Amino acid sequence: MTREVISTSNAPAAIGPYSQAIRTGSTVYLSGQIPLDPETGHLVPGGFDAQVHRAFKNLREVAQASGGSLGDCVKLTLFLTDLSKFPQVNTIMQEYFQAPFPARSTVEVSGLPREAQFEVEAVMVLG
Repeated sequence: MTREVISTSNAPAAIGPYSQAIRTGSTVYLSGQIPLDPETGHLVPGGFDAQVHRAFKNLREVAQASGGSLGDCVKLTLFLTDLSKFPQVNTIMQEYFQAPFPARSTVEVSGLPREAQFEVEAVMVLG
């Protein structure tokens, strides 16, 4: 099995020992994206909605660097520190994804890196 490391400066650099994405064959595994500004490396200001938008934008950049788009995502995992904000995520998600939507899991967690409130990871299949 060959593994291709995907990296782009248009998304935040990895903050640990992992790659932004790994491609093997036509499948790309995109690491979790939190709402860090790729230029500053800091959490974006503006509250929960701004964090969700930034995380999806970061995911989009990694997807594009992998040779695909968010439309190629077949599975998402969402992590929220407050599950009561789930309806907000659903509304924002529809600005980045269209039907047929990817399969998805959503998990409430006690904490995320850098005190983020939202994180998204994905699996993408390139045609």
